[in-house]
Amino acid sequence: MRLARPRTRVLVVAVTALAAIGLLAASGLDDSLVYYRSPAEAASLSAVDGRLRLGGLVQPGSVVRDGEAVRFVLTDGVADVDVVHLGDPPGVFQEGQGALVEGAFDGDGAFRSDLLIVKHSNEYEAAPEARP
Repeated sequence: MRLARPRTRVLVVAVTALAAIGLLAASGLDDSLVYYRSPAEAASLSAVDGRLRLGGLVQPGSVVRDGEAVRFVLTDGVADVDVVHLGDPPGVFQEGQGALVEGAFDGDGAFRSDLLIVKHSNEYEAAPEARP
């Protein structure tokens, strides 16, 4: 019977330590997870206050450069959202490509973005060599 008590104490300490480590790991991951909504999800919200992230495809033929802003339509095939991005887009930004924008809706229903992340493939090819 005496051997069971030290084992029980060690087991309680081990379970408590594992629970504490799990809690710390979960709280650390919370800040690094990125959630985003599709244009259809954003359209279904009755009121959107504050910042959020939208992800979808840049609709072909919708990109218009307007001074320091870039206007385009982000779509998921179900709903479209007009986006006004302030600043230069990444160099690989193009129509028909996946994009993630962060910002807020303005009073006119347009999404004002200050962060634009382009989704692209990981395949890169060297430029073709010029023939003499």
